[in-house]
Amino acid sequence: MPVPWFLLSLALGRNPVVLSLERVVGPQDAARCSPGLSCHLWDGDVLCLPGGIVSAPGPVLVPTLLQTELVLRCHKETDCDLCVRVAVHLAVHGSWEEPADEEEFGRTPDPGLEDPRNASLQAHVVLSFQAYPTARCVLLEVQVPAALVQPGQSVGSVVFDCFEAALGAEVRIWSYTQPRYQKELNLTQQLPDCRGLDVQDSIQRCSALPWLNVSADGDHVRLVLDVSEEQRFGLSLYWNQTQGPAKPWWHRNLTGPQTITLNHTDLVPCLCIQVWPLEPDSVRTSVCPFREDPRAHRNLWRAARLQLLPSQDWRLDAPCSLPAEATLCWQAQDGGPCQPLVPPLPRANVTVNKALKFPLLKGHPNVCIQVSTWEKLQLQECLWTDSLGPLKDDMLVVETRDSQDNRSLCALEPSGCTPLLSRASTVRAEGPGFSFVCVLQLWDDDLGALWACPMDKYTHQRWALVWLACLLFAAVLFLLLLVKKDHVKGWLRLLKEDALEGAAAARSRVALLLYSPDDAGFERLVGALASALCQLPLRVAVDLWSRRELSAQGPLAWFHAQRRQTLQEGGVVVLLFSPGAVAMCHEWLQDAASAPGAHGPHDAFTASLSCVLPDFLQGRAPGRYIGAYFDRLLPPDAVPALFRSVPVFSLPSQLPDFLGTLQGPGALRSRRLAERADQVSRALQPALDSCFWSQETAGTGSGMGPEAGDRT
Repeated sequence: MPVPWFLLSLALGRNPVVLSLERVVGPQDAARCSPGLSCHLWDGDVLCLPGGIVSAPGPVLVPTLLQTELVLRCHKETDCDLCVRVAVHLAVHGSWEEPADEEEFGRTPDPGLEDPRNASLQAHVVLSFQAYPTARCVLLEVQVPAALVQPGQSVGSVVFDCFEAALGAEVRIWSYTQPRYQKELNLTQQLPDCRGLDVQDSIQRCSALPWLNVSADGDHVRLVLDVSEEQRFGLSLYWNQTQGPAKPWWHRNLTGPQTITLNHTDLVPCLCIQVWPLEPDSVRTSVCPFREDPRAHRNLWRAARLQLLPSQDWRLDAPCSLPAEATLCWQAQDGGPCQPLVPPLPRANVTVNKALKFPLLKGHPNVCIQVSTWEKLQLQECLWTDSLGPLKDDMLVVETRDSQDNRSLCALEPSGCTPLLSRASTVRAEGPGFSFVCVLQLWDDDLGALWACPMDKYTHQRWALVWLACLLFAAVLFLLLLVKKDHVKGWLRLLKEDALEGAAAARSRVALLLYSPDDAGFERLVGALASALCQLPLRVAVDLWSRRELSAQGPLAWFHAQRRQTLQEGGVVVLLFSPGAVAMCHEWLQDAASAPGAHGPHDAFTASLSCVLPDFLQGRAPGRYIGAYFDRLLPPDAVPALFRSVPVFSLPSQLPDFLGTLQGPGALRSRRLAERADQVSRALQPALDSCFWSQETAGTGSGMGPEAGDRT
């Protein structure tokens, strides 16, 4: 189901609300005033002659505010036209001048003359209306009683009904008085078309308009035109250019309901849709629905291209206008950020699809253009690489001049501009231990110049000092080795041991631990041993760390997989004997068919006996298995005789031998092995003490044996 993007009915466009308009019946114009005012509309239109501004003889009425309202002027119920109602707010401007003291000149006031301050004010207000292709001027006569005349105060408003206008037209309205006492008021307004008005049943041209829905469906945009099967209409997709005329992209004359599908990569912010019925003088309605779509803005930058033109010109090509700034920069051959060249081309707004001039004397492959918006780099291209070849290993030298024609040079680098010395004008520049021969001038004016200096003419003057320093260091090192010969030998020996240890770690052996989970204390002891062995060059596998796989595969399948992998990689299987393990071995030796189903789902030791015992009975165990038991938990003679065909160690008393056998032929030498054994012993001791005391507290044999270890 397509997700609605917006429903326009060629709908809202820029207008977020569909307007329902008041109806005015009859073709006659009319005027009405605020309470207290009287007004009269002159018959017919008048000439639009504002004239010049004159001085007010006293208080006068002037327009202060213009307001408009859209209404429908209807001749019949379904035959209406759009009309603009105009309200003009009026205020008193100026004041009466105080009369001179007539008695001062020997005259007396004439009692028969009325004081003008007690008279009403009258004004002729002109409304001028223009909406291509029509223009009208009407005259409103307004009278204000003396009681409302207060200088600088508003007196009310006069309303004119109304100026007819076309849907979607741009209208301009002026208001002034005759004579004119101040600058006229003016108002420009873009009228809505059928999209933003509830006039489908009132204006006949809107009722014939195709209605359009736009929706998004995954990576596609659907334009659904809901019209009758017989209606013919035109549909045009175009790029609405801010600079210059619209650029057509797609146009069709269609019939009946249609669904047009666009790929989301075709969307750009200025893509607009125009639709109209194929009838004389039909209303064309346009909408640009993708102005704020993030995908459309990303597509616009993907479509933008920088192009090098003849005669040192360049151009940014894009379907829509871009709020972008451009600047030149210098891109070094070894990468790094492109260094801005501020003097030749300061950061400035760029006009798309318009040829722009390079302010350079000559082109260079390393000169690039950066286009950015809101401090974010969007495009960067080195346009001369196609015509002048790839980036060169050149250094850019910046020359600056002051008002006394004093010159200074610096080499442009990522860290800044490194000062240089100059000789022979700007052809040769020198720094500490090097010099440049600059043969290509890129830019020049009164403030400075830019030079491209090839690195193949870059001359080092300090290589001799570098070689001398290296020889001196080698000599000092040789003398130090002769003096400290014994210390050097010891250091080399330690270095060799560390290298051997690192190699052993790289090829660490795998050890699979099998044990009987007699109780929680013994499981903690096995976990401590496994953790300590992981600190050595060993990779340890134990069911304690694989409970999820053990539950999913089952103990027997898990042990088979671990045993096969361990032996294939040259590892060893370690049998940890405990009272429970010894009892289980005796039970299997007496009756091998009694055990697998009687123990817990995580008891890998019980499940493994069916595979371990045949290896021992058939003589395949040596080299693959070793045994071990813990001091104080099991007597040495308790291990069944069958398992003594492989080495069996007591822990932790025989830890060095146990670790040496575990690591195999590449084991560490005895001193280092003893240190590791001591570390493992210290790690085991707390768990071993805890396990021993728990058994002592519970009593001999209590909690031990295969059944006691059946837990998860």
